[in-house]
Amino acid sequence: MSSRPTIEELLAAAVGAVPDGVARPGQQAMAAAVANAAETGEHLLVQAGTGTGKSLAYLAPALLVDGPVVVSTATLALQSQLIDHDLPRLADAAEPVLGRRPTFAVLKGRHHYACLARLEGSTEEEPEDALFETASSGKTKWLGEAGRLGKQVQRLRDWALQSRTGDRDELDPGVDDSAWRLASMPARECVGAARCPYGAECFAEASRARAREADIVVTNHSLLAVDMLAGRHIVPPHKLLVVDEAHELADRVSSAAQAELTAELVDRAARRARPFIPPEHYEALTEAGDGLAAGLTAAPPGRITDGLPGPLREGLTLLNPACRRALDAIGDVKADDPDPVRRQQAKAVIGELAETVQRLLAEAEFDVAWVDRDDRRRAVVVAPLSVAGTLANHLFADRTVVATSATLALGGRFDSIARALGLVEGEPDDSAGTWRSLDVGSPFDYGRQGILYVAAKLPRPTQSGLSDAAAEELVALVQALGGRTLGLFSSRRAAERAAEVLRAKTDLTVLLQGEESLPLLVRRFREDRASCLMGVLSLWQGVDVPGDACQLVVIDRLPFPRPDEPLAAARAAAVDAAGGSGFAAVSVPIAAVRLAQGVGRLIRTAGDKGVVAVLDSRLETARGYGGYLRASLPPFWYTTKQEVVLGALRRLSG
Repeated sequence: MSSRPTIEELLAAAVGAVPDGVARPGQQAMAAAVANAAETGEHLLVQAGTGTGKSLAYLAPALLVDGPVVVSTATLALQSQLIDHDLPRLADAAEPVLGRRPTFAVLKGRHHYACLARLEGSTEEEPEDALFETASSGKTKWLGEAGRLGKQVQRLRDWALQSRTGDRDELDPGVDDSAWRLASMPARECVGAARCPYGAECFAEASRARAREADIVVTNHSLLAVDMLAGRHIVPPHKLLVVDEAHELADRVSSAAQAELTAELVDRAARRARPFIPPEHYEALTEAGDGLAAGLTAAPPGRITDGLPGPLREGLTLLNPACRRALDAIGDVKADDPDPVRRQQAKAVIGELAETVQRLLAEAEFDVAWVDRDDRRRAVVVAPLSVAGTLANHLFADRTVVATSATLALGGRFDSIARALGLVEGEPDDSAGTWRSLDVGSPFDYGRQGILYVAAKLPRPTQSGLSDAAAEELVALVQALGGRTLGLFSSRRAAERAAEVLRAKTDLTVLLQGEESLPLLVRRFREDRASCLMGVLSLWQGVDVPGDACQLVVIDRLPFPRPDEPLAAARAAAVDAAGGSGFAAVSVPIAAVRLAQGVGRLIRTAGDKGVVAVLDSRLETARGYGGYLRASLPPFWYTTKQEVVLGALRRLSG
């Protein structure tokens, strides 16, 4: 077509290509708002409830933007949905409207791609990290060739030599993480295409090249976070960034800015560096690692609030100069280096250790440190107290941002997500640019399709498990429906107790997260109407079971962060110290997002019906935050009367 199509034409074509596709007012409003944001440069926060069709609502206007548009997702499920289904269908539908076929690409972190340099690496690597050894015949063979790991790595090598992309997700069947680590290269350890003997064939570099040429680039929050922290040189330059599942972004940036130290990491780094440093420097590193291990054994688990414990500080103080001397000995990676890949690996791992040690010793007010310790793991971890400043400075610069999710307007307002993303409440931040918010609702009739029931007569939860009264309530609800129940619990202990009680008092099939793989459990739950699936936090937003296979969602307690969650506790304490309420500013918004995600498991299509039952009376009785949490949920018909809900469930069971 010679004339530029309108957003209405593009969206209509895209919707028409969807099986049973129909125009949705919320989707149309969102598409128009995204197109307007792209044109004006005004950032947009848009809440789009389940069933809105928000993917097409931002993908269609993206095709009208010059240059690549980047879409970032939090979950692999959504990324796969976009790449495998939404974008191919959109490209087919848009081609006659645009007069050309739009292109798209996926961009993942470097470690998602096989590394030919690593696969064809040096034969002198330490045994723990080696891929090959040279036999007396002069031929290269795999270490542990007869073992399962060796066979997996051999298969990886054969696959990489034939693969077009080197993308781990295209390897079927897959391999263990331990095998993949031997075939991939973390970004910090990469020597760079210019100095790598396999730079011209690099899968990761090829993926970046494809992304630079595409109309739409799909990436993930973790890589987007690394890109911001590393100076914005990974994701290709773009004018429009769409952040889907935006409620997850701040946590992913926190994770990307988080670092940890363990004695095992020090030992592994020392072995990597050994070929490039004098023996006395290697011994100093191993001795410092022993000191760190002793310090971690002596340190109590939990958040460090009164300075580093003495033995831990001593271990870090030993490790700091040992890392600096090793770095000096390794030196720079030069063009004529006989082994640039392994030298860069050694420099990267020692450099990362040094940065973490210095960060911990600095004990800066803007960092939070804690000891993570149990029977199997001993680590000291450091993370930023807040990433709002990082996001304000790096997320919005030189591009327009559309942040969207089904759960952005907490308590009916956007102020919590705005603060989390570095936007100032009520007024636009000069560094971030102007912004506006929009809630396009949902096409579902929640008041007719679902009931929100709060068991207000139950005593306030006081223990981490499931109380006897809550267990009795659960059994009554499940028996009234006859299965088809998804139980979302605040702790593993509570989920196990729920499964135990249901197995003892009903004849239903009771599935418990952890007893089998999650995909298998979900499939069994979907196929067996007389089944119940009990699980913990990862189920709260990771399960999609539309139809009558899931008609009762039970939540045992309000999902406030635990007191021993170091970051949440530190952020709440900082708000308290500034004269505010840490509980209201930190804990309640976290609970609101989690609760909304859990409640959202019930109604997935326009034909779904059912009940959400919350076994925590505080949702009804707590003044202030109870109403805030309810206002963060879809507008279900609300009741606290058990007999009303049991009657509704019995009618559904028929």
